Amino acid sequence: MSTRLILQLAALLGGLTVAIGAFGAHGLRAMLEASGRFDTFETAVRYQFYHTLALLAVGVLAVARPELRGPIGTTAALWLGGILFFSGSLYLLCFTGITKLGAVAPIGGLLLIAGWVRLLLLVSKL
Repeated sequence: MSTRLILQLAALLGGLTVAIGAFGAHGLRAMLEASGRFDTFETAVRYQFYHTLALLAVGVLAVARPELRGPIGTTAALWLGGILFFSGSLYLLCFTGITKLGAVAPIGGLLLIAGWVRLLLLVSKL
């Protein structure tokens, strides 16, 4: 994954996360609370935002250390997949009520963890 793409995704996901969070907190709060899913929704938004900030940080690191771009791209791809699977499955669960979607979240969680492990291995070599 290129440095430019990592930074573009961080910018896109950052704005999207704020919009999703605001829409959920204001426009959908009553529905989410009635279904008992408001906490689930907040967890999805929180993890998406944490990892969006992490994408931004590794994108900046890739600019500063061009020789690390390949491994950083792998880290970014793992986090992007984690966001899609973890937060995405929780959003779908909140809006559809299909509880089986909750089984997808751990896959996303493993991808997020794998991204952090990849980053640990990368910075251990600095």
